[in-house]
Amino acid sequence: MPDTGDFAPDFELLSDEEKSVKLADFRGQRVILFFYPKAATPGCTTQACGFRDNYPAISAAGATVIGISPDSPAVLAKWKAKEKLPYILLSDPDHIVAEAYGVWGEKSMYGRKYMGIIRSHFVIDAHGRLEDSQVKISPKDSVTQALKTLAANA
Repeated sequence: MPDTGDFAPDFELLSDEEKSVKLADFRGQRVILFFYPKAATPGCTTQACGFRDNYPAISAAGATVIGISPDSPAVLAKWKAKEKLPYILLSDPDHIVAEAYGVWGEKSMYGRKYMGIIRSHFVIDAHGRLEDSQVKISPKDSVTQALKTLAANA
């Protein structure tokens, strides 16, 4: 997992609009990059809608939001429309980007172990360096902590 101050690993993934998007496309502005396990599930919707509801403040801080999950672009597009999410969602079906950020790992539910996305977010500065990373964070705390980082480093 990259550390605070490191350059954020660059990537190229398909968006909810099936367009190729690179992290480098956002150089010059701050980015909240959040990873979530599955679109349209309760925790993921809480996290995504929290960023939606705070998007005006995030934009005012010179930042944007990018969400990443293993879901297909079609699933992401449907969820984005339903929840009126104003930012890009990216598809990482082979979890290559999640692995680069150290957020693909073993999880357990009802005693069953499996591999999946560990809910997290990374705040990236305008030069592409990590300002903050929060891994294994609750959906609500993810939004709150990301906003605090934006404000502290304004």
